[in-house]
Amino acid sequence: MTVENLLIFGKSHCHSAHAKILLAEIVEKNPLELLNYLEEEVPIAKEKLYKKEILALEQGIPLQYVMGYVNFYGIRFEIDDRVLIPRFETEELVENTIKYINRYFNEPVDIIDLGCGSGVIGLTLEKKVSTKTVDLVDISKEALQVTHKNCGNLNSKAQIIESNFFEKIDKKYDVIISNPPYIMEDEEIDDIVKKNEPRIALYAGKDGLDCYKKILKEVTPHMKKRCIIAFEIGYKQGYAIKELIKEYLPNTRIEVKKDLSEKERMIFIFQNIE
Repeated sequence: MTVENLLIFGKSHCHSAHAKILLAEIVEKNPLELLNYLEEEVPIAKEKLYKKEILALEQGIPLQYVMGYVNFYGIRFEIDDRVLIPRFETEELVENTIKYINRYFNEPVDIIDLGCGSGVIGLTLEKKVSTKTVDLVDISKEALQVTHKNCGNLNSKAQIIESNFFEKIDKKYDVIISNPPYIMEDEEIDDIVKKNEPRIALYAGKDGLDCYKKILKEVTPHMKKRCIIAFEIGYKQGYAIKELIKEYLPNTRIEVKKDLSEKERMIFIFQNIE
């Protein structure tokens, strides 16, 4: 079949943009230039793969899982249904954390990424700032298998640790960062998320705050004298998490930041940093 024939097939089964992105990936062309190759014959093996992936999309599998990777902060990461699909809001968390690290630290930093999933946060920070160590922590053995792949692909020196947040950690850090589960147990979410992404990476108790409570309760022994804690949060959780911070870390400065949609999606905690 030609590129044009396959595009027609793809668009008859799923969103036209997704059909185009998938085919461009398989035939190794830029999606913006795909229309220049409409008459080109596609090898049988690639044709079969494309049709298989299109039908997976039609069955409700997210595009990112079908493709097997995402581009996060300009870096390619492998992902599958063992880990959460990284969102743009998490890129904003990383962007702001990079700015704060560069502003407040003159020496290489020790970083821990709690609930690391595929490792996108910690591994991106390892690439973008000067680090002494990066520890990638997750309770899910399956998620850490994906993390391990990404570490290998990126020639990372990060340490991978299977732990329920700080339970197996005995170090202190300059930067503690986490995008933990924060969805309430009875909260309505999109079916495509509920049916495909790992439950352990989504839900965090009745109020969605269980993970923040656990981290904040245990964090003090792991903070260096000067330390930044960075959280991604649910857009309605800012006030509740600020109250938790005041309870567990009363002598710190708190900054809540909005994402590009003007929703509160990040909280930064500064200890001995003005």
